[in-house]
Amino acid sequence: MGDSLTKDLINYLSKFVLEERLELLEEKINLRSRHLTLVLEDVFQSRNISATIRSADCFGIQDVHIIENKNNYIADKSVSLGASKWISVKQYNSEENNTEKCIKKLKEEGYQIIATTPQNSDIILDEIDIENNKIAILLGTEISGISEKALSLADKKMKINMYGFTESLNISVSAAICTQYLSNKMREMKIDWEIKEEEKDEIMLNWIRNSIKSAKKIEDDFMIRRNEK
Repeated sequence: MGDSLTKDLINYLSKFVLEERLELLEEKINLRSRHLTLVLEDVFQSRNISATIRSADCFGIQDVHIIENKNNYIADKSVSLGASKWISVKQYNSEENNTEKCIKKLKEEGYQIIATTPQNSDIILDEIDIENNKIAILLGTEISGISEKALSLADKKMKINMYGFTESLNISVSAAICTQYLSNKMREMKIDWEIKEEEKDEIMLNWIRNSIKSAKKIEDDFMIRRNEK
């Protein structure tokens, strides 16, 4: 979609959104970040994925990447509480090994891949260098954790310090802890953590669409009239 068309759609569809909602969208887009992202590998409980998406939204993280080698992502709206409307969910399910495809893509985009694992870790959470690197936090399945393939492709292995008898956390809890800590740390630093200006329009357009009940019909009518000119 061209930039001019995106802007035209934003301007037109904005007429169907309350001014208070538009002001809120403008406020939140300036707090969004792609400097930090989350990657879920083969998580099979939909409520954990939805809870992770909810945490991403709460802490201003725009993208969640979902690797589907064995388990398909199905949203649990009772848990996400509408957060999926504001998050860019990127699914990887077309290859035999979607893990490799996802991690390769993120590395090409400049992300350092940090795998969460309680064993054989290189660093702990507060040692992640988010000041000098874009960070992708990789979390695995509820039972077996991250695959050997993912661990071999990760740049570093990280654990969250724990002091009780239990050695592991629920996936969504781990995601929330990592996201809250790193998002706050990132925002305290003098780095460009904000969404790039050229990316804001596409996100804003999707947010406005999700704020209008009959958005598709209104947009289709607009496109018909636009093409007739």
